[in-house]
Amino acid sequence: MKLVTIVGARPQFIKAATVSRAIREHNRRGIAPVEEIIVHTGQHFDENMSKVFFDELEIPRPDCNLDIASLSHGAMTGRMLEALEAVLLEQKPHWVLVYGDTNSTLAGALAAAKLHFPCAHIEAGLRSYNMRMPEEINRIVADRVSTLLFCPTTQAVENLRREGMTENVRLVGDVMYDAALHYKAVARKRYALARWNVEPKRYVLCTVHRAENTDDPARFGQICEALQTVAREVPIVFPVHPRTRKLLDGKAVDAGGRGLRLIDPVSYLEMVRLESDALAILTDSGGVQKEAFFNQVPCLTLRDETEWVETVELGWNTLCGANSDRIIEAWKGLSKMRQIDSASPYGDGEASVVTVKELLKSR
Repeated sequence: MKLVTIVGARPQFIKAATVSRAIREHNRRGIAPVEEIIVHTGQHFDENMSKVFFDELEIPRPDCNLDIASLSHGAMTGRMLEALEAVLLEQKPHWVLVYGDTNSTLAGALAAAKLHFPCAHIEAGLRSYNMRMPEEINRIVADRVSTLLFCPTTQAVENLRREGMTENVRLVGDVMYDAALHYKAVARKRYALARWNVEPKRYVLCTVHRAENTDDPARFGQICEALQTVAREVPIVFPVHPRTRKLLDGKAVDAGGRGLRLIDPVSYLEMVRLESDALAILTDSGGVQKEAFFNQVPCLTLRDETEWVETVELGWNTLCGANSDRIIEAWKGLSKMRQIDSASPYGDGEASVVTVKELLKSR
């Protein structure tokens, strides 16, 4: 069986790593071997947010790199669609695998559907119900045109049912949970917290990158105001996304002694290490919300909604939006969060193995 895996952004590298590892384990058994062709669209091109992931996560080098980035949504998706059609016609795969909700996901799903190659959407069924988010449009369209829908949670299955999609839906668990279990020990061995001059549970980790926050001066200003307040009490380690770095240029970032510690984007394993011992995490990233949950670290989400409702329902995540008062209130109430640590809504860490088995069964 031949698979074409399409990746292009940081979270997809992480998800693809788990499935690629499951494919290699399957192939070692010597029964019905699977050939995986990895196509990197180039959507994220920064060295620290792309190439290093293939090194750290032991993903085979991409067989094809389209180098498509730094364009508008329409131009980027169109260029990807054109290039991916050529790749698929050449490779003639049994399955096309797309991950998550990026422009790469949308282009890959559309290219497969138009050429009548079966497409499997990993992380299907997620909904924020915010149609202003490009990611929401991407995931809805990808679900509609995909042949197999691999859902990470029961809520994702229910979301699809409400939209009339019940056939070829598979509840497999979350491949990112697989990654968290596998790489946490690796990260601890490779990186010490002394690298960032912090101690366990005596720092906060922060990431801000979503366009809804970085493209809105008012929202971004409110977030910065709240960070300054928190940073007076505890150091904040802030790996700065390139989009965010430009906004911070010229702003006051020293918050009275402890301050915001702005650092360059970190690798996945470095991020895993920082997440695992943080006192709390402030983020607008969907993946980081889950990783906070996996590490049982309280998370304050700088968005008005989340696809990962389980993290909120179980008390590990608070939606703060971009309002400084709400963020500070949530920070002050951190110790009062009622957290449930016995639930496992994201599976048992075998989602990637189940995914490969389902692909083989559905060939």
